[in-house]
Amino acid sequence: MNRDSVIQSILQHKIIVILRGLTEDELMNTVEAMYKGGIRLAEVTYDSCRNPTDEVTAQRIARLVRCFPGMHIGAGTVLTERQAELTAQAGGRFIISPDTNPDVIRRTRELGLVSIPGALTPSECTLAHRSGADFIKLFPCGEMKPSYLRALAAPLSHLRFLAVGGVNENTLADYIKAGALGIGVSSGIADKAKIQAGDFAAVTELAEKYVAAAESV
Repeated sequence: MNRDSVIQSILQHKIIVILRGLTEDELMNTVEAMYKGGIRLAEVTYDSCRNPTDEVTAQRIARLVRCFPGMHIGAGTVLTERQAELTAQAGGRFIISPDTNPDVIRRTRELGLVSIPGALTPSECTLAHRSGADFIKLFPCGEMKPSYLRALAAPLSHLRFLAVGGVNENTLADYIKAGALGIGVSSGIADKAKIQAGDFAAVTELAEKYVAAAESV
């Protein structure tokens, strides 16, 4: 699977689900439930306190890649080149970070993965682009109105923005209309209370709502 196919999947499906703080079994059941609901992209986050360790997180990514060939699985909260390397070894296809780190971006591209660093200001966004980012994760987007994205995208129309952080099924259309090509969402779909209760049918229903909202734009 090449980089272009992952990029096209992001452009087509528009939604990347952020999976944070789940056990391995919870991850497996959640991804299965989301897939039934139409989600095709998910990121498993590294823990900045290494609980679990980076190696364990990479093993979980590898298992998801093996078990869900119809999904594009990547890594989130990637802060180091080593984490990008572990993700590549696990078969992950994209790297998402909360910050703009040129070293991580360049290493991601060297590994043949799709690079999605986090940025908020015009200077951070253009630095990410010059360093080789495929998409810019505008983060934390929920702290800003869609009008901020619109103002940012006007002079930076050559950049591909994803709106992440505080975006839900009721506001995603506003961000897409303002210039985002997709969104990142966590608890709106991967609802921990429902997951811990084993109510994965509810997770599928949440996924369906988001997919319908994205398709309506």
